Amino acid sequence: MMTAQLTLISHHLCPYVQRAAIALREKDVPFERVDIDLAKKPDWFLKISPLGKVPLLRIPRDGGEAILFESTVICEYLEETQAGPKLHPSDPLARARHRGWMEFGSAILSDLWVYETTRDGGTLEEKRRMLEMKFATVEAELDSGPYFSGGAFSLVDAVFAPIFRYFDVFDRISDHRIFDGLPRVTAWREVLAERPSVKAAVAEDYPQRLTAFLEKHEAALLKTERAAA
Repeated sequence: MMTAQLTLISHHLCPYVQRAAIALREKDVPFERVDIDLAKKPDWFLKISPLGKVPLLRIPRDGGEAILFESTVICEYLEETQAGPKLHPSDPLARARHRGWMEFGSAILSDLWVYETTRDGGTLEEKRRMLEMKFATVEAELDSGPYFSGGAFSLVDAVFAPIFRYFDVFDRISDHRIFDGLPRVTAWREVLAERPSVKAAVAEDYPQRLTAFLEKHEAALLKTERAAA
C-alpha cells in the first residue's frame, strides 16, 4: 500500500478530475490537489502529461515518481492499491458491466461538451434529445438504489456524480426537461449530490466558474435563458 502523499493534477471544472478526487476520498487517501490553467499549460505539466490533459496522478517512488494519466486508469489503480471500501463488485461479470457503464458515462460527457459549448440552437436541441435518450437508458438499468448497484457506492457513481453536477447549474438556466419521467435517475442524482466525497470534489465557486465558462463560449444554452428572460 502507498504511504507517501499522492498529488492529483487538476482543473477546477474537469469532470474527469472529479472522478479521481471522489475515488481518493472514498478510499480515504490523503492527497494534494494542484489546479492548472488548461489555456496556459505549464511547461512542467506538458513534460509529464502524454496527452496534455488532466487528471494526472503523481505517485512518489524511490528516487523519483510515477505518473498516471486518464481518469479511469487512475481510479482502477486506486481500487487495486488502496485500502478502504471496494468501489468495484467482486464478481468478474458484474465488475465488467460496471466498467461498461463507466464508458457509457464518458459517452454522456462527450454529448454534454457539445451541449454546453455550442452556439447553435439546433445543435443544442439535438444534443438535448440525445442526452434525454441516454439517461432513459440509464433509468432502465437502475433498480431500487440508492446507488447505481444498490446500497454500495461504486466507481460508476463516481463517474455519474460529476455529470449530474452540470445540471445543478443548467437547471438555473433553462427548463431542459432532460430528466422528466426518470424518477430513478432523479433519485440517484439527489443521493449523489449529498455524498461528502462528491461535494468535496469541486470548490465552492464551481457554479460561478461554470457559468463564466458558458459566457466565454457564448453558449446557446445561455441565450435561451436570456431570450426567456
